[in-house]
Amino acid sequence: MKFTQPPEGEYEKHIVPVKGVSSLNFDPYAAEVLTNPYPHYEELREAGPIVWLERYGVYVVSHYNTVRDVLTNPDVFCSSAGVGLSNFHTEKPWRQPSIILEADQPEHTGVRAVFARILSPRALKKLTTTFEAEAETMIDRMLENGECDGVVDLAHAFPIKVFGDAVGIMNEGREHLLPYGDMVFNAFGPVNGRFKECLANLGPATEWIYEACKRENLTDDGFGAAFYAAADAGEITHEGAGLLVRTTLSAGLDTTIFTMGNALVNLGRHPDQWAILRDEPKRARAALEEVLRYDSTFHSFYRTTTREIELEGVKLDKNQKVLVLVASANRDPRHWTEPDKFDVTRKATGNMGFGAGIHGCAGQMIARMEGEIVLRTLATKVETIELLGEPSLHFNNTVRGYTSMPMRITAKKH
Repeated sequence: MKFTQPPEGEYEKHIVPVKGVSSLNFDPYAAEVLTNPYPHYEELREAGPIVWLERYGVYVVSHYNTVRDVLTNPDVFCSSAGVGLSNFHTEKPWRQPSIILEADQPEHTGVRAVFARILSPRALKKLTTTFEAEAETMIDRMLENGECDGVVDLAHAFPIKVFGDAVGIMNEGREHLLPYGDMVFNAFGPVNGRFKECLANLGPATEWIYEACKRENLTDDGFGAAFYAAADAGEITHEGAGLLVRTTLSAGLDTTIFTMGNALVNLGRHPDQWAILRDEPKRARAALEEVLRYDSTFHSFYRTTTREIELEGVKLDKNQKVLVLVASANRDPRHWTEPDKFDVTRKATGNMGFGAGIHGCAGQMIARMEGEIVLRTLATKVETIELLGEPSLHFNNTVRGYTSMPMRITAKKH
C-alpha cells in the first residue's frame, strides 16, 4: 500500500470562468490563510455565492445555503471523482479511492448501510462506560500534573486509545495513525510544499496501516472484525472490508483529535464560556456543536459536476470541480446570528462541521460521542483551564487543529 505523488499542474487545465463571475487570485491553502482563515472567507462571501479561483481553475462556494445545496445533491455534485482537487473521472486516480467517501449511489448505499449498522447508536452505547472511564483516568492524570499539554495528553491520547480499541487494531505502532491521517487530508488539496513534505516524511505509516487492517491482525470483538463478518455474509467484498477498516481509521480519528483540541483552545480563550459549561456539564453536547461551527475541523473538500448544471445563476460544465468551504458556511452571517462569537449556549445544530448529506463524515457519530464524553468529564472535574502561551497550529490542506497546547488545569473542590 503506497501513496504516489499525483502529476503536478493538472488543475491548471480546467476551463476559464464564465462571464460575470467574480474571479480571484486567492489561495485557500496558503499559510497566512490557514493561520486565520475567517477574514479571507468573509471576503469570499462578499464576492458572491460562487467565485472562480484562478490559481486552481475551480469554482468555490462559501455561503451556507449554497454549501448545503451542493452537499445535499449528490446526483449532480458527486464524490466519485474524488473529494480532493484531482478529478478521478478525467485523470487516473493516484491512490485507491475510498469505497464509502468516494463512491456514488447505488454502490455507496450498500456499503454505507453496512457501516451505519456496525457503528449504530446501539453499538456505540455499549462503549460509553469504557470511554467514560478512560476519559476520567486521563483527566485525573492531567490534574495531578497540573501543567500539561492538552493536545498530547488528551486530544491525541484519548481517541488513539479508545477508538483504536473499538476498531480492534493492534496496540503496537499506533503512532503511525497520525502521519497517515495527515497525509490523507493533505492529499485532498494541491500538490504543494505541504503535501510534498508530508509525503516525504510518511515513512512506514502506510505499510503499518495496510497490515493493521488485515483480518488476522484485528481483535475478534471490534468494528474491524464486524466488517469482515459482513463480507463473510456477502454484504461487501473481503477487499472492501479491509478498505472499510482503513476508512474508519481515517474518518473517525483525525476529526476527533482536532475537534477536541479546538474545543480546549476555545474554552481556554473564552473563560466565560468555560464557566458556563463547567457549571452545567449537561451542556457538553451543545458546546461541542458550537466548537464544530465556530472553529471547524474540516475546512474544505470538493465535489464534481456530473452534468451541465446552473448553480447560483452560473452555468457549470460537466466534470467541473467545486471547492466547498464548509468552515465559511459555519461563519456565514446570512444564516447565523453573531457568527464570529463563540457561544456554548447557541443552538449550533445544522452546522457543516462534518459535512452534510449522504457523504457526511462517516465517523461523525463516534467523534461526537467521544467529544461529548471528554467535555462532560472535563466540566465535571476541572475548575479552571489556563492556556500557557500560544498553542502550536498544525498546518494541513483540509483540516485545522493544533499539535501542542501547554496548559494548566485545576480540580474542582467538591
